[in-house]
Amino acid sequence: MIVLDYRDSRPLYQQVKDSLRRMMLTGLLEPDEKLPSVRSLATQLAINPNTIQRAYAELEAEGYIYSVAGRGSFVSAGDGEHLRRIAELTGRLVPLLEELKSLGYTREQLLVLWEGGEGK
Repeated sequence: MIVLDYRDSRPLYQQVKDSLRRMMLTGLLEPDEKLPSVRSLATQLAINPNTIQRAYAELEAEGYIYSVAGRGSFVSAGDGEHLRRIAELTGRLVPLLEELKSLGYTREQLLVLWEGGEGK
């Protein structure tokens, strides 16, 4: 389930993309499962279809989904072990990031940490 947070600093397309990726990595969306159409997901989330299209385009460029002309977008099969490892690491990382955010870290400070600098 995709829930948008309008207070989040991330753009809506990024929130949609992150939610779909998380659903794929945790097994909520199975390989070769058909994704909702751009129009239906946009209607369901009450956002512009271009937002969904951008999220889908980026997921496809990153190899998470593939498109079939006239049929829609589907979850890529990928390397199962690789995806499980990513899901495991993501499951450990997300709570740490949320805790840092609750302690006052900004997105920019988290990016500095990611890039090897010092946070606060």
